[in-house]
Amino acid sequence: MKKLILAVVAILGVSTASQAQSVDFGIKGGLNFSTFSGGISEINYKARTSFHLGAVAEINLLENFSIQPELLYSSQGAKVDGIDDFNLDYVALPILAKFYLTTDKLSLEVGPQFSFLINDPQKAYNNESFDFGVAGGLGYKVTKNIFVQARYTVGLSEVSRYAEVKNSTFQLSAGLLF
Repeated sequence: MKKLILAVVAILGVSTASQAQSVDFGIKGGLNFSTFSGGISEINYKARTSFHLGAVAEINLLENFSIQPELLYSSQGAKVDGIDDFNLDYVALPILAKFYLTTDKLSLEVGPQFSFLINDPQKAYNNESFDFGVAGGLGYKVTKNIFVQARYTVGLSEVSRYAEVKNSTFQLSAGLLF
């Protein structure tokens, strides 16, 4: 009986170890096309082109499902006709659920994003220092280690204490997993 129990425990241990989650780390960067949504209808916001850069991890939980936390420097804001540009630099922490639509290639990514303003708030036109948003997009693994992504992030909190505007950012990224 002891041998049978030990055999079952050994089989379960090997089975569990073979299905254990794996973690891949990497770097990514790309372009941001950001603007503001909402606010005063007389103000015309135009897209500001900037960049993002940072670290990424992919925690593989199931065959076609992963969690992908990232830590990014993200330059955002908007151009405003007749007024100076709004340049807002954030440390952003998106935490995305990643659903593979095709095994290990095309993925749907969605989740919250927590962003912390790192500009001097006075220089950033008295903006709020925290931005909460929701991100969604597609990712594609070109190879096992190289990936590209397209993502849209909409801010749910106001960018400024003085205007009811929110961040709106479209990102194109490329990255490398190690």
